[in-house]
Amino acid sequence: MTTGNTITTPAALVPHAGAMCLLDEVASWDDGGIRCRSASHRLAAHPLRRDGSLSSIHLLEYAAQAVAVHGALVSGTSAARGPAKLLAAARDFELHVTNLDGLSADLLVDAERMITLGEAVLYSFQVSTAGDVLAAGRLSVMPAAGEPS
Repeated sequence: MTTGNTITTPAALVPHAGAMCLLDEVASWDDGGIRCRSASHRLAAHPLRRDGSLSSIHLLEYAAQAVAVHGALVSGTSAARGPAKLLAAARDFELHVTNLDGLSADLLVDAERMITLGEAVLYSFQVSTAGDVLAAGRLSVMPAAGEPS
């Protein structure tokens, strides 16, 4: 992956605003994949935190945002306000932790484009911290119904 393409503001490339943009930076990317970094899981005011705990199920959202950023970068879209895409499916989703509480290292979110069929794209992803895999799986992304591709 290209490491010279660090992007410190992925918020412009995801269809979320404010605290719901969970990624802090794009560490590297190329046509085949992306690596993002995040420290947001340590925030007491994390928007997905419930009763003081942040469930590991939300790692799926981190992966989906990395995929959205990658799609925007590869397409040359300068903002996520381009054609709407939907997360169509999550498969083989494995969680290796129960929650993200107490993780002091940044999250690394890696997504690799596996297959492109027209406007549909299949990615594999892995979320890790300090060398430990926290979650892995595959995501399918498709254009939203009625949206131009």
